[in-house]
Amino acid sequence: MEFLTDMRTTVPEGTPEQEVQDTKDREAVRAHELVEAGNLLRLWRPPLAPGEWRTLGLFRADSEQELLEILASLPLHVWMTVEITPLEPHPNDPAATW
Repeated sequence: MEFLTDMRTTVPEGTPEQEVQDTKDREAVRAHELVEAGNLLRLWRPPLAPGEWRTLGLFRADSEQELLEILASLPLHVWMTVEITPLEPHPNDPAATW
């Protein structure tokens, strides 16, 4: 199954900048691992308001429970709220084999 995620990250006030940077660095490593495993397909940045930290992602997992476990493995997850939309194939999807 594929899932669209809307991930909003809010770093607690007073968090040291080095901790934020270290967490972002670990997030990049984990994202690469998820790409290699076939779970992370795409990431986008929608238009952002000043100070907003938001990412849209396309993930593949066998179930929503597996997706929740994948998302929990992200280092930034401790500062994240996530909306998940399960996706079903559309009959007119141009990626479908005709």
